[in-house]
Amino acid sequence: MEFAVVGGDMRTVRLAELLMRDGHGVRVYALEGEEAAALPKAGTLAQAIEAAEYVILPLPATRGALLNAPLTEEKIPVSAVAEALRPGQTVLAGKAEGELTELARARGARVADYFAREELTVKNAGATAEGAVEILMRELPVTLMGSSILVVGFGRIGKLLALKLRALGANVTCSARKSSDRAWIEVLGLRPADTGRLADVLPEADAVVNTVPARVLGERELRMLRDGCLCLDLASKPGGVDLQAAGALGTRVIWALSLPGQVAPVTAGEAIRDAVYNIIYELESE
Repeated sequence: MEFAVVGGDMRTVRLAELLMRDGHGVRVYALEGEEAAALPKAGTLAQAIEAAEYVILPLPATRGALLNAPLTEEKIPVSAVAEALRPGQTVLAGKAEGELTELARARGARVADYFAREELTVKNAGATAEGAVEILMRELPVTLMGSSILVVGFGRIGKLLALKLRALGANVTCSARKSSDRAWIEVLGLRPADTGRLADVLPEADAVVNTVPARVLGERELRMLRDGCLCLDLASKPGGVDLQAAGALGTRVIWALSLPGQVAPVTAGEAIRDAVYNIIYELESE
C-alpha cells in the first residue's frame, strides 16, 4: 500500500517508520527535525499526497483552520490539504471533523476517524495513565505510597489510573456522577465519591487528577484544596480546571495534553497503525 503521512508529532514520525518497516510505500510532509531525518520526504504537499492510496493526518488532525503540524514552522491550511486530494483516496485522521471532513468529501475522498476506534482509545488511555503516574511521582514532594489521590471521572483513563495508583500504595478516591459507576469503584476496592459533591473529598487530597473534559474544578472547589495540593488535568480542551482562578489562588496546575505522544510515542504510533489497518481492512471488505 502507498501512504502519505502529513503533519503531526512524534507519534506520526513513529507511525511512518512502522509503516515502512511493514513494507509499505511512505512519503511524508511537514515532519521535520532530527528524529524525522531518515523519513522519505516529499518536496511539496501535493507531491506527498498525489500517489498515495491512503492519506494519514495527525491526532488531532487540525488546530482551528490549520493542519496540526508542530514539527514544522510551515502553516498549512486545512483547505490546502483538501485541494491536494483526488477522488478515490481515503483520508485517515484523528478527530476528523468540521471543515476537513466536508472539504475532503467534496473532493471525492473518503474520510475515516481513527480516534473513534475503541482499540485506539483504550491503548491511549493506558499510555495516558502511565504518563500521569510519572508526573505525579516527579512533581509530588512525597511518595505515592500513602498519599491521598483524588481521580475525578471514571472513564477509560480514570479507571486505569486509579488502579495503577492503588497498586503503588496510594489511598485512591475516584469520583463519578452515575451511581452504577460508584458501585464499580467500590467493588474494585477504591473509595467512591460523587463528582457533583467533590466538597466532601477535596480538602484531604494531596493531588487531584481530573479526567473530565468539563469545568469541574472552579474557584469554589479550588479554595477547598489544602496548601500544596497538585492539580493534574488530563482532560482535552477546554479542560476541567479554572486556570485563571487557580493562578489567583496560587494553586499548582499541570495541564498535560496529548500525553501518549510525549511519554510513549512508539506505543502511540503502534496504536494508530493498528487502528488504521483495521479501518482499511473493513473498508476493503465492504
